Amino acid sequence: MRFGARFALAVIVLVATVTACGAPDGGSRPRGAGDCASYARYGTHPGTEVSVYASNQDREADLFEAAWADFAACTGIDVQFEGDGEFEAQIQVRVDGGNAPDVAFFPQPGLLERFARAGDLKPASPEVASLAQQGWSKDWNSYATVNGTLYGTPLVANVKSYVWYSPTFFRDRGLSVPRTWKELMDVTEKVAATGVKPWCAGVESGESTGWPLTDWIEDVLLRQSGPDVFDRWVSHEIPFNDPRVIRAMDTVGSVLKNDRYANGGYGPARSMASIAYQEGGTPIVSGDCAMHRQASFYAEHWPEGTEIGPDKDVFAFLLPGRDRASRPVLGGGMFAAAFSDRPEVRAFQEYLATADFANARMKKGPFVSANKGVDLANAATPVDKLSIQLLQNPRTQFRFDGSDLMPASVGAGTFWKEAVDWIGGKDTEPVADAIERSWPSP
Repeated sequence: MRFGARFALAVIVLVATVTACGAPDGGSRPRGAGDCASYARYGTHPGTEVSVYASNQDREADLFEAAWADFAACTGIDVQFEGDGEFEAQIQVRVDGGNAPDVAFFPQPGLLERFARAGDLKPASPEVASLAQQGWSKDWNSYATVNGTLYGTPLVANVKSYVWYSPTFFRDRGLSVPRTWKELMDVTEKVAATGVKPWCAGVESGESTGWPLTDWIEDVLLRQSGPDVFDRWVSHEIPFNDPRVIRAMDTVGSVLKNDRYANGGYGPARSMASIAYQEGGTPIVSGDCAMHRQASFYAEHWPEGTEIGPDKDVFAFLLPGRDRASRPVLGGGMFAAAFSDRPEVRAFQEYLATADFANARMKKGPFVSANKGVDLANAATPVDKLSIQLLQNPRTQFRFDGSDLMPASVGAGTFWKEAVDWIGGKDTEPVADAIERSWPSP
């Protein structure tokens, strides 16, 4: 991943800031104590180390480290971050092998719940729980609560119901941003008629390959059948292979399994199974594709120099629903939970649970938080700003990613795997039946 001039400047600023704050000297406050006053509440922990394990890599990992660099320098905590694209598979291996990290960033509440129920995770401290209650809604806190106990705090949020596009491509072809599903299909057909495949996608993601497909299916189910059916499906009150789910899958298949509509810039529709999700939308920039459905965090993956905005290189609109008034929002997030209970670990968790951390991270580059205390002025892109506004609006019909809430063996297991087989040509009903059979017994 090429970081570009903006990241180089951020590193220069970061180095200057850390130098001003100073390195810990024995048990005393670091040099430049005035610069560290805002971190006094966390105490000093010289000579200590906190290990962090997450799925974030490359630029995303670097921006995380930049966001807590001042905290680390001022508290004396050496935060050792490790990003791994195989996080979902390897975190279990690490824990089983007695090599659990101090803190892990969980993208799936269902996976977090597995470790909480096994007794591996430590309950959030009273200080962390208080910050979580102040900073996030009841729903957001519920995602990392197991049997009434809070184990993790929201760290990152995202809005997944976006369709990225090129404003120039649309303008040059006389296309308008669609506001209903019918209008979206009309735009799709108009683009296809010009010889350009309207949709592009990449679903390869290592051990997590397939999740962009499950996001598509969930988003369409939410629009076609509504939040109540979505909730009942996620909790398995209705079976995975319910006719309404089959209908949503077939609707997605009419777009993504259609060689006339996908995979723009890459080849036949099934080619998306071998295209890294980070590269899935790239053909939009070259004009070889018109639309790419992907989350707000895709802002990090556009080629270097790509500008985001309504009159820039790329922008995004919400995936339309049945009518203009029906546009529920599918989203996701990441949660910080601890396997250790040392003072320095609790201090780090506490900092991650504050709006101060969220604002610091937003200032470094594209980032979305559902924390009530974030300042919209810190949003790095117009899409980030819109996402935060949607998340903070109590009228938004928000639903958390369904596969992330399902039992990990399904949501991060058979659903992902079967979705890849489905895009490769397997029929819908056998796929849904296989996932239903894999659901663990109560």
